[in-house]
Amino acid sequence: MNKTSILVIEDDKAIRNLITTTLNSHDYNYTAAENGESAILLAVSKQPDIIILDLGLPDMDGVEIIKKVRTWSNNPIIVVSARSEDKDKIDALDAGADDYLTKPFSIDELLARIRVAVRKMNYLNSGKGNETLFINGGLKIDYCAGCVFIDQKEVHLTPIEYKLLCLLAKNVGKVLTHNYILKEVWVNAFESDTPSLRVFMATLRKKIEKDSATPIYIQTHIGIGYRMIKI
Repeated sequence: MNKTSILVIEDDKAIRNLITTTLNSHDYNYTAAENGESAILLAVSKQPDIIILDLGLPDMDGVEIIKKVRTWSNNPIIVVSARSEDKDKIDALDAGADDYLTKPFSIDELLARIRVAVRKMNYLNSGKGNETLFINGGLKIDYCAGCVFIDQKEVHLTPIEYKLLCLLAKNVGKVLTHNYILKEVWVNAFESDTPSLRVFMATLRKKIEKDSATPIYIQTHIGIGYRMIKI
């Protein structure tokens, strides 16, 4: 079985060494780049399974790298950045990043995010993302029939609730921003529609979660968006 290959893009030598040493000790293959130009060359030539990316590079903003990589690859991108403002997170996620970890970070948390990315990568590579049936724990979506089941009991959703659930399911493990969801579910959407999105998400949770106060399927990222958790 091949090892997971990871490209680390980080200009801070100490942090770069910390990440690569951790990856090496946990049996991941890795390559490293300290600027945007070399990062893009390595991303093209090595075709890594996962990219760990700092946004504040000396020659290029990390968001531009995300946009470039997304023109040819859907493999997971984990941002690790000192930028902690919601806008920075939203810009990176909207550009195509899968996850966002703020510095300073714990090694255990980074490894957990990598494990999530590996599961997503395996899911995409298995071809299951194109199947007509989505199963996640007790949640089942039959795309052909347009039906949703929780613990084998059918749940009746409104058209908007169904669209929201399918969008999250088809991007399982990935944080989707409010703006992205609004544009995908509502054709003519504005940022001011975010309160309506929260209302629909609340009603959806009441139907699919055993306890909407402690959801297991749909995770809220406050100020950013939502993520479907892979059970």
